[in-house]
Amino acid sequence: MSEPAAGSAASAPPPKPSLLILVAISAIGPLALNMFVPSMPGLQRYFGVDYATAQLTLTLYLIGMAGCQVFYGPLSDKLGRRPVLLGGLALFVVASTVAALAPTIEILIAARLAQAVGGAAGIVLSRAIVRDLYGREKAASVIGYITVAWAVAPMLAPGVGGLLDGVGGWRASFFLLIALGLLVLLASYRALHETNHQRTQGSGFGAMLQGYRWLVRRPRFWLYTLTIGFSSSVFFSFLGGAPYLMVEVMGRSPLEYGLWFVIVSFGWMTGNFLSGRFSERLGVDRMLLAGSLLAAAASLVGLLLGLTGELMPWMIFVPMTFAACGNGMTMPNGFAAVVSLNPAVAGAAAGLAGCLQIGTGALASQVVGFLQTFEPLAMFGVMVLCGVLASLCQLQNGRLARVERRTAGASPVEQPAE
Repeated sequence: MSEPAAGSAASAPPPKPSLLILVAISAIGPLALNMFVPSMPGLQRYFGVDYATAQLTLTLYLIGMAGCQVFYGPLSDKLGRRPVLLGGLALFVVASTVAALAPTIEILIAARLAQAVGGAAGIVLSRAIVRDLYGREKAASVIGYITVAWAVAPMLAPGVGGLLDGVGGWRASFFLLIALGLLVLLASYRALHETNHQRTQGSGFGAMLQGYRWLVRRPRFWLYTLTIGFSSSVFFSFLGGAPYLMVEVMGRSPLEYGLWFVIVSFGWMTGNFLSGRFSERLGVDRMLLAGSLLAAAASLVGLLLGLTGELMPWMIFVPMTFAACGNGMTMPNGFAAVVSLNPAVAGAAAGLAGCLQIGTGALASQVVGFLQTFEPLAMFGVMVLCGVLASLCQLQNGRLARVERRTAGASPVEQPAE
């Protein structure tokens, strides 16, 4: 099958959006995710529901972020990055307003789902915009540096969320998200120029799926995506289990959880800095394997520490800091790889890979929420399993790349044209 048709490129190179805009649009979704996490145990008491129901505000947020990315990617390939992004940001603001005023847990869960759909636009399209402007190895480096910058917001978010929860209750964080969402929407409207000058042709749902038909036949796409998904699940397993361990098991406050989370974010930033520094020199495949192995090893250390005796906060947050560093090495390199398989469908690749990544994370998070009712350390068991699976997928990816080079003289990443 031939690759998706593309429109003619613009005669002049597209203007490059500022780094600040790319940081802002990619940060708003993760910011809303992390800021609300410290309030989850409190929701159980406020609405009189069990912890599994309160955790749906996290799990369905992740599912919303996952599912909508399937559509954001190909829509932006066809319609352009700018209009799709602005629509997503507008939805984020509206959904945050509904969440802030929600009278029941059901309305709050639905609003969180819509909030995730809106916030995910920036995650998908920031990666696609970078790929519009840079080559494969350079894109990994740029994504890494962008993630270092926007990681400051999610790093501070749990602490801010815990503080707001203590002062104004769980609704206070949503009012802050409304204001931040409006600022990002207005800034994007004024300063973000269109970068997709290689539009896919055709119309209708069938044309939108054309890029996916090309992608799903590539084993390298699946191996990269599974590496990303399992590696990311290490982090989402932590998000699903750590608040319960801190608040319910150890009796600590949501604010203390947020303060401890700061060191995890430093690990994430470090991994992304290493990606920005070394991806061009070492290549994305080596960085992916190193990050996956580090996440698996750190998770195993956390499990062993938890089995030694009384659980303390440092026993869960210090190992997670190293696992987050591994994630910071994996994410930018994995997404740079999948969006470089075929630049004509970069948006579709980012969307489908992002959907599977976050969907896998949502499943891991909910599994942790169910299992830790019976075993508090289930979180680390799931983390170890996901880290090992990510490493195995990337090892297979490396073997496939070597076979391709030996048998067909192909480059490590399959070329778009067949």
